[in-house]
Amino acid sequence: MQSPTLTVKVSRSLQEINLKEWHDVFPSTPEEYFFFKTIEETLGQQFKFYYVSIYENSRIVCLAPCFIADYSLDTTTGGLSKILTSWAKKWAPRLFTIRVLICGSPIGTGRLGVSDPPRLTMAQSLVDTLRSIAKQEHIQFLAFKDFSEHDAPFFHFILSMGFHKVTNYPAAYLDIRFHSFEEYLASLSSATRKGLRRKFKKIDGHIHFTMEVRSAPGDLLDRVYQLYLNTREKSEVHFELATKEFFRQIAINMPQETKYFLWSLDGRLVAFDLCVVSGSTLADKYLGMDYEVAYKYHLYYVTFRDILSWCMHNGIRTCSSGTLNYDPKKRLDFTFAPQHIYVQHMNGAINSMLGLLVPILKPENFDPILKSLTRHP
Repeated sequence: MQSPTLTVKVSRSLQEINLKEWHDVFPSTPEEYFFFKTIEETLGQQFKFYYVSIYENSRIVCLAPCFIADYSLDTTTGGLSKILTSWAKKWAPRLFTIRVLICGSPIGTGRLGVSDPPRLTMAQSLVDTLRSIAKQEHIQFLAFKDFSEHDAPFFHFILSMGFHKVTNYPAAYLDIRFHSFEEYLASLSSATRKGLRRKFKKIDGHIHFTMEVRSAPGDLLDRVYQLYLNTREKSEVHFELATKEFFRQIAINMPQETKYFLWSLDGRLVAFDLCVVSGSTLADKYLGMDYEVAYKYHLYYVTFRDILSWCMHNGIRTCSSGTLNYDPKKRLDFTFAPQHIYVQHMNGAINSMLGLLVPILKPENFDPILKSLTRHP
């Protein structure tokens, strides 16, 4: 597969990717080579992985991690629509499910490595390669998942090739410019500040949570995974299902970057937060809680306070909290960054109709909090 100036290589495993070449096109972020390695090693039953490398005169200029997934069209819906589709899927489990070749990551924001300013020939080579893989795999849908405005120059070319852009769940970030939690509280609205102090007053001096930070879950792995499943079941929106092996393997592959925040009450683990640290950025990946304790003692805010205090003490300047759970994040003064999906059907006529459908599936159509974030970014 070649263009006049570019050469394309398709790999089925990260083992075929040169680590130096990866670093040549990907900036340093929490979701780096060994994060993808962990995904590939532990989520292989859910996804089939491809990696597209594009070279110019033997120099890598683009590297695109890709995967094949079963995607449910009701993933972003809510309310009555979710109830109706869930009922229908009890009788026909594959209803609303499509098989998609996706460029990006199954976990977190989209990742696309580009060393040069993006140009049409580079984007065209990538899309041509994706179409070739899709034909080989008998797949009709192509997608680029959860890319930010930072990637807009590249996707300007993608849109010119017949892809449709739809706004997905935004990512949430907190700029940590404070020296203490009290200083942070002072920056919040009066109502939020009073509400948090009221919650902490009920807990502090009365309920003693112990918190520790580990690089690996160790003997707590089973309990960590159960708490993860507890929290996942509370969410209406599911994409990947992290395996127990993922929680073990990430600590092996990324021992310096992996941070397990663990909270116990009376010697029993009641909450954990798996985070990945890179430089001055902490990326929150998975949170799990015992909800009998969580609701009673405002455990979400306890964990947030402890992690934010740890970040300030350890020189972390940005906390990335990913998607979902927007109501408390809005009150806690997170910034919300739009993320977009770019999708195309391989059949031209169906792709034209798809352009009419995808705006209906925007998450903000089903979530009033997201509508308010869209009006006031």
